[in-house]
Amino acid sequence: MGVNMRYIDDDLEHKTILITGGAGFIGSNLAFYFQNNHPKAKVVVLDLFRSGETLSNGNLKSFGHFKNLLGFTGEVISGDINDKELLKHLEQNYRFDYIFHEAAISDTTALEQDLMIKTNVNAYKDLLELAIKHGANMIYASSAATYGDAPSPQTVGNESPQNVYGFSKLSMDHLSRSYMKKVDISIVGLRYFNVYGPHEFFKNTTASMVLQFGHQLLAGKNPRLFEGSDKILRDFIYIEDIIQANIKAMHPKKSGIYNVGTGKARSFQDIVDILQKELGTNYECEYIPNPYIGSYQFFTEADIEVTKYMLDYKPAYTMEDGIADYISEIKRVYETEVK
Repeated sequence: MGVNMRYIDDDLEHKTILITGGAGFIGSNLAFYFQNNHPKAKVVVLDLFRSGETLSNGNLKSFGHFKNLLGFTGEVISGDINDKELLKHLEQNYRFDYIFHEAAISDTTALEQDLMIKTNVNAYKDLLELAIKHGANMIYASSAATYGDAPSPQTVGNESPQNVYGFSKLSMDHLSRSYMKKVDISIVGLRYFNVYGPHEFFKNTTASMVLQFGHQLLAGKNPRLFEGSDKILRDFIYIEDIIQANIKAMHPKKSGIYNVGTGKARSFQDIVDILQKELGTNYECEYIPNPYIGSYQFFTEADIEVTKYMLDYKPAYTMEDGIADYISEIKRVYETEVK
């Protein structure tokens, strides 16, 4: 895997890094990036580790899982970013140089608008205030969900969120811009498109279709796709390029909100075809009617020209490269967690 690629020259000695949502998919990958490439940095992971608590749609409130951090040797804190006492503790007992804010209610089907806004928007403002007091550069997870059904390629400034999750992320972006005008720290919002890669398994049903199709094939099942899946296009991005963007956002040319995708949309049919090639299978696809026609995006693609310039970001993984890199982990997770 590319986890040992270094994206900055600074060894980060004597630097302290906070990663919220650090037991989740992207947060845990960031934690290991720093551990592997910048061992002199102090990394503090904060996560609301999963309990049995669920949202009204039946999905878990938190996807944080200890297994995503097996092998991590930094500091781990269990806590809720909505807890003001916890934030006061962080402010008084640490001195952060960088904050990577990945914690969120990230379930796009969640109906709890109050919890979504409280967690994703209000708690983020508290973390921004902490960053300012510490002089810490802020890098946070925005989302392509801010675009909703806006036409592709999606460009910053042309948003049309269709759910409260997308609305909450757009609200974070508006809040960030208001702070960018008056503070010395850099603030970068990264709008992730369709991310896939190691450590996503514990997202359960919200894990990428790369993983879900991979496990269908390993189980000997025919992959089930919506009719016309060769024409349903998404900007699928491998986790390594997400990490690259985060690291380069530590010192941007300018604070801002930037798309993080590949800039090249691919189809769901492509995913299955590449997986079958990597796994050596040849199962016949089953095509089922798409029940979401009318409320379903058939084409998403990130405009990343500004990101390339402002962050010196350049996607390194095609879908073929990403799946080839991921395939051994897809198999491992199937053997240890699914079978």
